[in-house]
Amino acid sequence: MAARIYQVPKNAMQSGRAQTDNWVLEFEQSEARWPDPLMGWTGSSDTQSQVRLTFPDKDAAKAYAEKYGIAARVHATPPKTMKIQAYADNFR
Repeated sequence: MAARIYQVPKNAMQSGRAQTDNWVLEFEQSEARWPDPLMGWTGSSDTQSQVRLTFPDKDAAKAYAEKYGIAARVHATPPKTMKIQAYADNFR
């Protein structure tokens, strides 16, 4: 079982930062998906890809993965940059 650990990014559609401090452990797909011939939906018999576990910090997620023998990769969080701009800058 392979998994990835990452921090949840801020939702682009909202200005709030709720739930962005949590770390997530998601399992990677172990088999390919296939289209359903009748409806055209994408299906798979891989139930592990539906599991999404949240943790308060990165160390807790890594400890969980080590405890249960899950090969997990930690994806670094990109730095948060703020572009400070005044309304008057639109007219320069």
